[in-house]
Amino acid sequence: MNSKRNFAVLGSAAAMMLALSACGGGAGAGGDSQTLRLALNQTETHPSYISLDNLGKNVDEATEGRVSVDVYANETLGAQQEAIQLVSDGTVDMAVVSGTQLENLNPDFQVFNLPGVFDSVEHQMGVIGDDAIVGELYASLEDQNLTVLGGLTQGTRSIYNNQGPVNTPEDLAGMKIRVQESDVQMKMIELMSGAPTPMAFGEVYTALQSGVIDGAENNEISYLTQKHNEVAKYFSNTNHLVGLDYVVVNTDAYEAMTEEDRAAFEEQWAAAVEEHTALWLEETDKAHADLEASGTEFNDVDAEAFNSALEPLIEEYVDTEVEQTIYDAARAAAE
Repeated sequence: MNSKRNFAVLGSAAAMMLALSACGGGAGAGGDSQTLRLALNQTETHPSYISLDNLGKNVDEATEGRVSVDVYANETLGAQQEAIQLVSDGTVDMAVVSGTQLENLNPDFQVFNLPGVFDSVEHQMGVIGDDAIVGELYASLEDQNLTVLGGLTQGTRSIYNNQGPVNTPEDLAGMKIRVQESDVQMKMIELMSGAPTPMAFGEVYTALQSGVIDGAENNEISYLTQKHNEVAKYFSNTNHLVGLDYVVVNTDAYEAMTEEDRAAFEEQWAAAVEEHTALWLEETDKAHADLEASGTEFNDVDAEAFNSALEPLIEEYVDTEVEQTIYDAARAAAE
């Protein structure tokens, strides 16, 4: 049985934005068109915004204006924890949410959030687009009025901080490291000897600046686009996880499309995923160069020490027959 979290109350800023934009939202029964509002926690320079903004334009053209997508960046419609509830309620039509948010709705999603499951972005994208592996998993949230369209890579994630280079897990001892709201993520940082501190993504810059936290874990693109390099210049290549976002859509809104328009939407979604993956790999290289030029200090780590520290996660969190089947299929795809 799926587990559910208690969702946070929508913040006043997000509520005001929704009220102002309500007249342009998804079409009701009998409406001639649908404008799907998509919540995103990244900036307009992020690959997710670029590819999803293009999705909206391409869907509008493919459906001759009957369906379109408006992307609201920078957590305008709320942080991910809020946004996913708003999509379920139908207040917002779509959202980009991390895998950790979906594991709070169905623990089986946590398999894809574990270190060592994916060897690379290419391996990851092959798995999460394979209906034979993910079909039942994605469908498992439809009773909560959430349709999982698919995933967008977060790339390889590493540790960054404002204290100094991290070479072994012992170097993280005593450091407060921001994590997503997830038991798996918290345990991961504990095994790496850090002190996990859950918080919303939009709060990280100020928390680093004020000393509430000492570091975080993420990819180079988000580290740069959120300007975390300004307040945490040490980036250690732990490469502990290939992260994953999902795009979810309100099931009622999705099923309100005609069969023809839904087919066009799905075709353009597949194109958006391809664009995002290619852009991600390109922008990662560019971000690394820009970060080096801006003064970020990169260092490699004792990979064997980190891998050894994280090994217990698989045994602890892949603990049902369904999760083992998903894990085995994901690993088999790497061979």
